[in-house]
Amino acid sequence: MSQPSSRLRGGKSPEAPADPTVTAGAVAAVLRADIGDAFGFFGMHEVPAGFVVRVFQPEAHGVEVLDAATGDLVANLPQFDASGLFAGVLPRKSRFRYQLRVSEGAGIRVIDDPYRFPTVLGDLDSHLIAEGNHLRLYDKLGAHAIEIEGVAGTHFAVWAPNASTAAIVGDFNAWDGRRLPMRKRIECGVWEIFLPGVQPGALYKFEFKGPRGQPLSLKADPLAFQMELRPQTASVVSTPLPPAPRDTEWERQRARINDRSAPISIYEAHLGSWMRVPGEGNRFLTYRELGDRLIPYVRDMGFTHLQLMPVSEFPFDGSWGYQPVGMFAPTARFGTPADFAAFIARAHAEGIGVMVDWVPGHFPTDPHGLGYFDGTALYEHADPRLGFHSDWNTLIFNYGRREVANYLTANALFWFDRYKIDGLRVDAVASMLYLDYSRKPGEWVPNRFGGNQNLEAVAFLKRLNELIFSRHPGTTTVAEESTAWPGVSRPTYDGGLGFGYKWNMGWMHDTLRYMQQDPINRRYHHNDITFGLVYAWDENFVLPLSHDEVVHGKGSLIGRMPGDSWQRFANLRAYYGFQWTHPGKKLLFQGGEFAQEREWNHDHSLDWHLLESAPHRGMQALVRDLNRVYRSTPALHQLDCDRAGFEWIDLHDSDNSVFTYLRLGQGDARPVLVVMNMTPVVRGVYRVGVPRLGTWREILNTDDVRYGGSGVVAKTGAAAEEIAHNYRPYSVALTLPPLSTLILEWTPSS
Repeated sequence: MSQPSSRLRGGKSPEAPADPTVTAGAVAAVLRADIGDAFGFFGMHEVPAGFVVRVFQPEAHGVEVLDAATGDLVANLPQFDASGLFAGVLPRKSRFRYQLRVSEGAGIRVIDDPYRFPTVLGDLDSHLIAEGNHLRLYDKLGAHAIEIEGVAGTHFAVWAPNASTAAIVGDFNAWDGRRLPMRKRIECGVWEIFLPGVQPGALYKFEFKGPRGQPLSLKADPLAFQMELRPQTASVVSTPLPPAPRDTEWERQRARINDRSAPISIYEAHLGSWMRVPGEGNRFLTYRELGDRLIPYVRDMGFTHLQLMPVSEFPFDGSWGYQPVGMFAPTARFGTPADFAAFIARAHAEGIGVMVDWVPGHFPTDPHGLGYFDGTALYEHADPRLGFHSDWNTLIFNYGRREVANYLTANALFWFDRYKIDGLRVDAVASMLYLDYSRKPGEWVPNRFGGNQNLEAVAFLKRLNELIFSRHPGTTTVAEESTAWPGVSRPTYDGGLGFGYKWNMGWMHDTLRYMQQDPINRRYHHNDITFGLVYAWDENFVLPLSHDEVVHGKGSLIGRMPGDSWQRFANLRAYYGFQWTHPGKKLLFQGGEFAQEREWNHDHSLDWHLLESAPHRGMQALVRDLNRVYRSTPALHQLDCDRAGFEWIDLHDSDNSVFTYLRLGQGDARPVLVVMNMTPVVRGVYRVGVPRLGTWREILNTDDVRYGGSGVVAKTGAAAEEIAHNYRPYSVALTLPPLSTLILEWTPSS
């Protein structure tokens, strides 16, 4: 920290005697950056001859010691062999708070010596880190702008227990690993140092040597709160976020909107491609611009939640964020951490819950990342049969190592604590649960019982969910789990993994396969629609039409619908009607709401110009109305996760490819009748059994002309007749529009 020279007093300082304890070997170790106990060597120390100060300033031609309290010059330190190492015996007989006046070229600067300051990491913190139970790890590790003894600077701390040396390098020390070696806390394997004068905005990395002294790639900070924009890879000292004001009203609302009985309709977005600015080099929108455009759009469309594809910093755009390096840093592609916090706050102000994709299943092999971090397989397994995904060329976290599990758990809690998100969608859970995931025999190692279950990952996920739900009430977690693992969304006390919800991948695969059939052949695939109701309540399901369904040559959703142009749109409208009336919460990826024709490309904006076309505007209007009806109709959401909320009326009419069912709510919620006609044939006087007399009033028809349909009207209000049908005492006679889903709500007779 520089000070004005007018404060310095005392004239020319005396030449201090050379430090007799410094050997040629010590000088050589300094020059090789091999000082393992930096704080035992640099700084002020008591020796038989008195008190010495040792300083390494390779560009200096003079270093003087000052009394920090008075500004007096105390001594001029002699230099060893023009190496940059200055060390001498002081004319003081006791310790004092000192500064250094460093002469470099024609300039002079006054600094506070980092090796003068005490440890920052407390004994309790050290104990909890070693134990793997520091749930606020992000408050202690990483880079924190703080003040010690009235001196402003940044405290750096990093876990690297097997490194023989560690140094902080950055734009403040010419990226020279000899200058600022760190102190090792042997009890927990953490290296730390406080650097006076280093302020937010500074760039930094860690320089380690492995356990055998081998040099390693410079490493980014695993707990950096901010990182450089790719292709640069340095960590950034972040401006501390101000404490978020406690929004008790939103917290009460959040508990309601995440509940199993709530209407949950999720808009999945990739921030880099939702919308760009073509006139400015096709640049990204910033977090704040997205707050002004994306969030009002989501609200206008009637979605209850916005789900962001991973925002943790990642080096390669083509990974979409699913290969993160900066787990604690919102990506710099769209702005700063403060900008991201403002984006979340804007969503809450608009009544939108925010879920964030989280990736604890693997991490990339980029040299500045977590791989081989301290010269050993620290975060990953040493055995590639346990620690390497050949499909993705990524490394697998070692969930059985308590410090690694702590790192991941603290990271999950961090997003709730610092950014006030409302849920985590956990990516690729199946790859975590199974030791033989995407592996041939002989390519994996069984667990201690001889099975293929990753017992450490199971324990980690259970603890993760317990901590999230207990420490952040009202939030939720969602698992992308593609197998039949039992109890993914069952509480841990009941033997489950403890997630709030699970993606229903089986429903998505089966129903999309059905929709791709030519309607004349759908009678032979009837089971693809009905089978999902066999297991629909085994979990708390989300029905996902996600980004995974519009990439890798699969085409867009509208592109997978059969028939001519009108039939393609009609098919997709009917399919959305089915999704929004099927038990389970809803998720739709960006662009699906207006029938994006082109397969999704992360490098390009959505094709918003399509909304100039009536069929695409109609699709958007339908999705908006489906959300409105879903939210305002209790029978369509209250018992989404309960068997009592659904009854088949007729699941066997495969000849006509017609499906009829009831959705039921709690208490006095009015029942809803759903009729799907999945052929382009208009069916007149189609009789459907119903449980009550009264009027079954149409509240949505996907064939409505407003949506681009043919306008065939079923009956705006169909009065039930005392004609038994479908094993029901009453029935209604309807006209079924082609390729349509009808939603009718019961109202009592006046």
